[in-house]
Amino acid sequence: YAEKFKTFLRYQPTVCDKAGVRELPGAFGGLEMRRVSFTYPGAEEPVLRDISLTIKPKQKIALVGYNGAGKSTLIKLLMRLYDPTEGVVLLNGENIDGFTLTSYRELFGAVFQDYQLFAASIAENVVTGTYTDDKRERVIQALTDSGFAEKLESLPLGIGTSLTKEFDPDGIQLSGGEAQKIAIARIFTKPCDVVILDEPSSALDPSSEYELNRMMMSAAFDKTVIFISHRLSTTR
Repeated sequence: YAEKFKTFLRYQPTVCDKAGVRELPGAFGGLEMRRVSFTYPGAEEPVLRDISLTIKPKQKIALVGYNGAGKSTLIKLLMRLYDPTEGVVLLNGENIDGFTLTSYRELFGAVFQDYQLFAASIAENVVTGTYTDDKRERVIQALTDSGFAEKLESLPLGIGTSLTKEFDPDGIQLSGGEAQKIAIARIFTKPCDVVILDEPSSALDPSSEYELNRMMMSAAFDKTVIFISHRLSTTR
């Protein structure tokens, strides 16, 4: 474990700020992919080839396809976790590599399939950092929006409840669906313009999935939403 951690600390990112980049200007005016292709290192064939699309402010978009079709890769290109092998991604008509990574990525709130929860309080897991009392109402509202309110009411320590027993013998273990709701709550505590939901309800039963989707769309009605799924019924 220690060696893996040291390797991680030595890792140098391949997507970096270029010389002359600037902070993000003004309001979100839309994203565009223009003839974008992407090939993973060592792969012979591109996973995405010649993709062009436009995403307008407050638009709700679904990406539906089989596993391995490149849905998550496309999202990671939009977020600039990867740079395209060919083509460009534009924000407000400008190439996104002209903006600082930090300011550009602040546009997005995302929940991926491989989210992680940490051995910390529920509140710290939602804000993914240091929790202070001035964030209390925002955290509780975010958990309500994600469908976690009923479970939260059953916990004597509320948002101060520790997750796992790794550092706290009174910590709790959550079901897969409950853990997913905490991960989803993270996007509602962040003032972002674009919400990305990558199979956010994969651990839920159909009834809970329907209710969660309804609540998420209600909470994100004034944001741009990109919803990823391989199940057409969920998307509809």
